[in-house]
Amino acid sequence: MRNHWANSITNFDEEVEAFVKDYFVDQKKKCLLVAAAGFDPRSIRIASMLADVMNDRLTALFIREERASPDTNLVEKAEKNAAKLSKIIPKSSFLDVNIFAEDGAPIGGSQIVSLLGDDPFDEDITDVILDLSALSIGVGFPAAKLLLIECEKKVDCSFHLMIVSNPELDDNISVVPYDHPTPVKGFSGQSIGYSTIDPACMWIPQLARGRKRSLTKIRLSIGECYKICPILPFPARNPRRSDDLLSEYESELVNDWEVDPRDIVYVSEKNPLDSYRVLSTLKKRFDQTVKGTYEPHMILSPTGSKVMAAGALMAAIEHDVTVQYIETEEYHFDLEVDFGHQQSDMIVHVFLSGPAYVDYTTPLEISAESKKT
Repeated sequence: MRNHWANSITNFDEEVEAFVKDYFVDQKKKCLLVAAAGFDPRSIRIASMLADVMNDRLTALFIREERASPDTNLVEKAEKNAAKLSKIIPKSSFLDVNIFAEDGAPIGGSQIVSLLGDDPFDEDITDVILDLSALSIGVGFPAAKLLLIECEKKVDCSFHLMIVSNPELDDNISVVPYDHPTPVKGFSGQSIGYSTIDPACMWIPQLARGRKRSLTKIRLSIGECYKICPILPFPARNPRRSDDLLSEYESELVNDWEVDPRDIVYVSEKNPLDSYRVLSTLKKRFDQTVKGTYEPHMILSPTGSKVMAAGALMAAIEHDVTVQYIETEEYHFDLEVDFGHQQSDMIVHVFLSGPAYVDYTTPLEISAESKKT
C-alpha cells in the first residue's frame, strides 16, 4: 500500500513553476520527461517550464500516437508541435505508437509498454515526469504504471505526474470512438468468474461533454451492473458544468442506466487527490457492503478531464481496479478558436513516489506506535 498517496505533495498553477525552480535547481537532478507530441496546444507547456530551469540536465521521450485516418490539419499542428519540442529539449527522442493494428484492434497500450521496455531510463536519472496533458488514457495509463514501478525499484528515483488542464478546451475536442471497449493494458482488475459467489459490478463513468456515445458503448460492454455511480466535476471552474452534464446525459441517467440520484459522485475538477480519495473510499465501502454475499468488482471509465482521470489512475493502481475504456479513432478540433484568452490553463503537479516519502508514517501508524510506548 502507498500510504502517502492520500496526502501526496501537490502543487497547482503558479506553485508548479515555483516547485520546478526550487526543486530542479539542484545540479545533481537529472530528469526524464515523458509526454505527448500531438496536436494539443498544451503539449508544449510542461516541456518549456522544465527546460528553462534544467537545460542539458533534461532529456525527453515524446510519444506520437498514430491513427489510421487522422485529420490533416491536426497532423500539421502535431508536426509543428514536435518541431518546437525538439528545439525546446534538444536531448529528446520520439516514439511512434500505433493505436490500432492492421486488423483494427486497439494496441496502443501494448505498444507503449513494449517500446518503453523493461528498463525505460538510464541509471543516472533522478526524476521521471509523465505529462498526461495530451496523452490518451489507453497510452497514458500503461505508461504511468510502468514508469511508477520502475522508479519504485530504484533507491533514489522520484516519479511525478504533471497535467496542463483546460476544461473549456476539452469540451471542444470531439472524438469518434472505436466500436469495441476493452480494459486498458495493465488495468484488467481481478478476474470475474473464479469465485463461488455471484459478482457485483459497480461502474463509475466519468461524465464529460461529447462523450455520450463512448460511455454508452462501454456501458453495453459491461453487462449487468449492481450499481452505477457517475462522476461529475464539482467544484469546477464553471459552477454550472455539473448541471450542464446532467442535462446532456439525462436520458442515459434516468432511462438507460437507472441511476439513483444518491449514487452520483462529485470530485474536484482541479485536485486529482480528491478523485483518488473518493474512489478509494468508495472501493473500501463497496467491498465491505457486499462481502460474503457478492464478489465485488469496481470498473472505472475516465473520460474528459485528465486531472480527474489522474485520481482514477492512482485508485486503479492502488486497488487493482478495472479501467474499461474505448479507444478514439479520430479527433476533431477547431484550431482557429483561441481558448487562451477565454480561460487560462490550470497546471497540476503530483509527487507520486521517491526519497521524499522514505520516512513517511501515516497518522494511524503514529497512533499505534505511541500506544506501544
